[in-house]
Amino acid sequence: MTETRLRTERLVIGYEGTAVIDGLSVDIPDGRVTAIVGPNACGKSTLLRGLARLLKPSDGQVILDGHDIGTLHTKEVARRLGLLPQTSIAPEGISVSDLVSRGRFPHQKVLRQWSADDAAAVAEAMRFVGVTDLAGRLVDELSGGQRQRVWVAVVLAQQTPLVLLDEPTTYLDIAHQVELLDLFAMLNREQDRTVVAVLHDLNHACRYADHVIVMKSGAIVAQGDPGSVVTEDLVESVYGLRCQIIDDPQTGTPLIVPRASPHLARR
Repeated sequence: MTETRLRTERLVIGYEGTAVIDGLSVDIPDGRVTAIVGPNACGKSTLLRGLARLLKPSDGQVILDGHDIGTLHTKEVARRLGLLPQTSIAPEGISVSDLVSRGRFPHQKVLRQWSADDAAAVAEAMRFVGVTDLAGRLVDELSGGQRQRVWVAVVLAQQTPLVLLDEPTTYLDIAHQVELLDLFAMLNREQDRTVVAVLHDLNHACRYADHVIVMKSGAIVAQGDPGSVVTEDLVESVYGLRCQIIDDPQTGTPLIVPRASPHLARR
């Protein structure tokens, strides 16, 4: 069996000496969209931060292309793996085009600074996310949805085969959530990028992911394709939510419908 590009082996990781994840081994499927889901404080963002080398394991390893990610040079990691964090802060007074250009930093060398390839990568990233017409605007002046698209363009300008997203739809209204997730689905299908996203909305995970990793209390309790993994029993045991699962009328994927309280009965 061929090893995946990104995986963990017996990973122990957490904060201030307290392990949130203890002994977790998982493979991220190549060329797929993987959603990491679970209740609050279950360890899903901790796992993603470990995969992105933002947290150092106290034991075990994150393996990227056959190497312990902790042994790789920062620029080497950044050429292989792009990250969209939960919150991103742009320098004050920076334009959209200048910010997106910073995504090319991993490709800069002492004897090779800005090139035609860099300019083409930035232009393509901005076109792909639909912010070309905002190139001269200041990031500070943009709406929340526009800013999120610009940050996605920064990640895409890195041109990495792996893209990690930490709760990318936070603070976005429902229309912008769907728009952004459609964008990443297109990125995966058209450019064969491996996408890994921490998502709060289980219905979004079922609709957009090829593979779901379900976590609870720092451990993986189930993983696989949404149609096989997401069941009424699993939702109740992991989230404490009684529900009915029906087929999404648009995609045929699982759609979680919470059981209605009797207090909601119409008079």
